[in-house]
Amino acid sequence: MRVLAALSGGVDSAVAAARAVDAGHQVTGIHLALARHPTSYRSGARGCCTLEDAHDARRAADVLGIPFYVWDLSERFHEDVVEDFLDEYAAGRTPHPCLRCNERIKFAAVLDRALGLGFDAVATGHYARLRTGRDGGVELHRAADGGKDQSYVLGVLTQPQLAHALFPLGDSLKSDVRREAAGRGLLVADKPDSHDLCFVSDGDTAGWLRERLTERPGDPVRHAGDIVDDATGEVLGHHRGSYGFTVGQRKGLGIERPTADGRPRFVLAIEPSSGTVRVGPREGLSVDRITAGRPRWSGEAPPGALSAGVQLRAHGAEHRAVVSVTGNDVEIRLLEPAQGVAPGQSAVIYAGTRVVGSATIESTRHARSVTG
Repeated sequence: MRVLAALSGGVDSAVAAARAVDAGHQVTGIHLALARHPTSYRSGARGCCTLEDAHDARRAADVLGIPFYVWDLSERFHEDVVEDFLDEYAAGRTPHPCLRCNERIKFAAVLDRALGLGFDAVATGHYARLRTGRDGGVELHRAADGGKDQSYVLGVLTQPQLAHALFPLGDSLKSDVRREAAGRGLLVADKPDSHDLCFVSDGDTAGWLRERLTERPGDPVRHAGDIVDDATGEVLGHHRGSYGFTVGQRKGLGIERPTADGRPRFVLAIEPSSGTVRVGPREGLSVDRITAGRPRWSGEAPPGALSAGVQLRAHGAEHRAVVSVTGNDVEIRLLEPAQGVAPGQSAVIYAGTRVVGSATIESTRHARSVTG
């Protein structure tokens, strides 16, 4: 096959490309230039898409002896990922930009261009497994390394996209991948992984949001407002922008007055139209009903209701649930309450290790055991 290997400049994508070469594929490496104004160097594990990363990707391609190109998708990335991130926070939701990037950039813009150029598949360094299902379709499964499993952020991929994807690292442990990279002479063998948002290189997401949202022309959203006790309605403090908070947050609330019983407060809800941030005890975070929309199925949409596992965060636990699907409406009943579930997050649905699909959380309801 003709395979386009996405080289980020990190160890995982380099080894994935190397394995594609070993498998006998005709491999071409590409590096995606996603930053409008890339910095020269990374700061440890923060950020990506720097000039250093581009150089590391090129050096890896040289070691592997494959052609290498840089594709500038910075404008598409800014529109589809960065602006979406800003819009979601301005609306009081908590988005996951890695899912949007996989959905709209790596397996939409890149894959579409690759197929147009005559390539058969795109290979990435994601930790996930692909298997052929009983119906002949391609199934997406959790990786062998549970600590590195990235099937959650790939839960937005559809069957046509999975049919043209390769994840060569799915059966491997991360420690083995680093050893393999060193044995192949790849200089990125010990390079730190990227953890923070690639477009917020200093890790200060609240500051980054404040700078951009307060300067958006014509933005009707009122960002500053009150911090309110959810039970009593008492105003406990004020804030500079609701986008600086997320459901489940405990630290950095800026409330000087302690509770009567000394227990910490958590963000329970965000109302961006009024600028109100509602806080309360940990129990107020418990939910057992989730309404989600914009579903994306890895195969056929599940008929009716199904017993499934649902993951609500990239590295969160899997929750047992009953999922009911009616058209584009997805209702999730958690068999045990979960905490800190925010609108905008993605709910990825599993049948065992297989990804069924994903949907974007629109609203939640508190567990009956808490609210009565």
